[in-house]
Amino acid sequence: MRKQFLFIFLALIVANTSQAQGKTTRIGYIDMEYILENVSDYKEAKSQLELKAQKWKQEIEAKKLNINSLKEGLKTEKALLTKELIEERETEIKFQENEMLDYQQKQFGADGNLMRQKAALAKPIQDQVFTAVQDIAETKNYDFIFDKSSDLTMLFSNKRFDISDQVIRILNRTDKREQLNKKQLKEQEAKENRENEIDENPAMADRQKALDERRAAREKLIEDRRLEQEAKKKEYDDRRKAMQAERDAKKNGTVSETAKTTEAVKTDATAKPASTTETTTTPAETAASKAEERQKLYEQRKKELEERRKKILEEREAAKKAKEAETQKTNTTNN
Repeated sequence: MRKQFLFIFLALIVANTSQAQGKTTRIGYIDMEYILENVSDYKEAKSQLELKAQKWKQEIEAKKLNINSLKEGLKTEKALLTKELIEERETEIKFQENEMLDYQQKQFGADGNLMRQKAALAKPIQDQVFTAVQDIAETKNYDFIFDKSSDLTMLFSNKRFDISDQVIRILNRTDKREQLNKKQLKEQEAKENRENEIDENPAMADRQKALDERRAAREKLIEDRRLEQEAKKKEYDDRRKAMQAERDAKKNGTVSETAKTTEAVKTDATAKPASTTETTTTPAETAASKAEERQKLYEQRKKELEERRKKILEEREAAKKAKEAETQKTNTTNN
């Protein structure tokens, strides 16, 4: 604990000295536990280790059940046994209890197999994380980068100084690069540059979010139109097939299913009382109804896009005001 406070004290001295010389000190932090949980290789190996630990627990439970069974048997038969047999049984039970405790300590103790294998599992990923942190520190000129999950006590940490996601992206990029060709590698590098720019500029992240939302809205509109066209095409094909089947039936002298259905409808209409009227819909009315539905759908989509555009403009304005306020606050502090 004394070393930690000494380290923080020295860090503050260095920070104050740097600021006094006109240089801004850059500080960041990572969460090693969060990073490990989001690395696919570590998650897979950890799940296998958990299965192994579950098997160890089952073996321990089986040993406990066996010991309890021996104790119950001795308790039941104790009145019928000699002193020597009782002592022999008790010695056997004690031996199995010690054996079970030793096995439990071996697997789950502070220096047991589970802890050792966890450490061995995390070590390669931690080495990669340290390398990635050094690259980020050198590229983006960080003065200090801490580990939030270590023994160092952090009473407060602002999320905007957290570079854990940047480290995860670097680790994932390393795995992907091995499987990319030259063109894909070039596209990946361009994507990485954009991500780095977003990390450096929060306002750019808001703009990128707005662009992604607009792109998603356009893609949804295009997809809806495509589905509508496919539905129209299917309806047209079904109608054409029905007409062709009816013509073929008349030509061959047989009655098609469509014709039978039409004839049945006519018979039912004739059989109904004169007082009952049946409303029929003409093709023109059907087309008008569909056109009206399409118009309503179009108006609804137009309204949704307009609302989304207003929301995006409001978010931009809010981000702009927040940035101006932060700039003004910084200028006031410097003055």
